[in-house]
Amino acid sequence: MESTQIAALLESAFPDCRISVEGGDGKFMVTAVGDAFDGLNAVKRQQAVYRVLNGHISSGAIHAVTMRLSTPAEQASSSS
Repeated sequence: MESTQIAALLESAFPDCRISVEGGDGKFMVTAVGDAFDGLNAVKRQQAVYRVLNGHISSGAIHAVTMRLSTPAEQASSSS
């Protein structure tokens, strides 16, 4: 599976988020910033992303996913 395919899946599921996917050979880094994560703790955010990718993880197309998931406010405060 290509990083662009994963990005397309996540962009469809989280249309208001800025999505970036890097990696290959089944190992990917997902960065997503959006209000969809507002009010969710880290585990709930990851569960939301895993729901989208689970079929591809189960099939073996994706072996490992590292995630950086934040709201726009969190990203702004961490970069200042």
